[in-house]
Amino acid sequence: MIQLVKSIYTPESAIRHPIKLFQEMFRDLFASRELAWRLFVRDFSARYRQSFLGYLWAFLPPIVATFTFVLLNKSGILNVGALPLPYPVYVMIGTLLWQVFADAINSPIKTVTAAKTMLAKINFPREAILISGMLEVLFNFVIRLVLLIVIFVYYGIIPPMTAPLALIGVFAIFCLGLMIGIIITPIGVLYTDISQALSMILSFWMLFTPVVYKPPSTGILAQLTLLNPVSPLIVTTREWLAIGAASNVFAALIVFSITIVLLFAGWLLYRLAMPILVERMGS
Repeated sequence: MIQLVKSIYTPESAIRHPIKLFQEMFRDLFASRELAWRLFVRDFSARYRQSFLGYLWAFLPPIVATFTFVLLNKSGILNVGALPLPYPVYVMIGTLLWQVFADAINSPIKTVTAAKTMLAKINFPREAILISGMLEVLFNFVIRLVLLIVIFVYYGIIPPMTAPLALIGVFAIFCLGLMIGIIITPIGVLYTDISQALSMILSFWMLFTPVVYKPPSTGILAQLTLLNPVSPLIVTTREWLAIGAASNVFAALIVFSITIVLLFAGWLLYRLAMPILVERMGS
């Protein structure tokens, strides 16, 4: 005999029973894995099937960004000084890591907005939408790693023994972007201004992040870089991947620790806000 799950909805806030709320959150997170995978496959297939260039769109952003900054450096417009790596390699690594951060921020808003109709009509674990977007971000990063391998081979760079630690750095960058994205999703879904402003904010944010230049030691840019939470993560991950010794591991660990706490808080906010968002989207 099939046993049906009974759901009882009350106006009482779920936050009044935190233990039950946390149990339901992790239960739904585990239960949403299969649906998340199916949503990822559907969106991924639709995205590249309807595109003339197909999978090339995954490679084009870091290639264009790297070419632009290398050209500026060669022409003398951008002077970054002495670097421990060839400048194209330095820029390519920084661009790939920054792309992970930017994609992770945009992913929650983009996936929830795209699923508005489904959210209003079907009751399912809302975490499935977030996970499907996370899978797309990670898959795009894996595809772009091919570019990094090619450029490493071209310049004859042998990754140091610390290279596997770079995966931890990538994960930390991904979590930082995801945390910010989840926190702003409730507002971003209701007001499209957030999504439109986000691209401009990220473009400006990249300017004071050591993506295409080494961290400065003096001046206002040095202060902005010091206050920028992305900076130690990108610097440490790039050093682990291609240099060996990392210069700012302690700051990266602090940022990562705070990120994990705020990521859970953002997940809780998303969980509590989704019923209200669904009601607003369905009206």
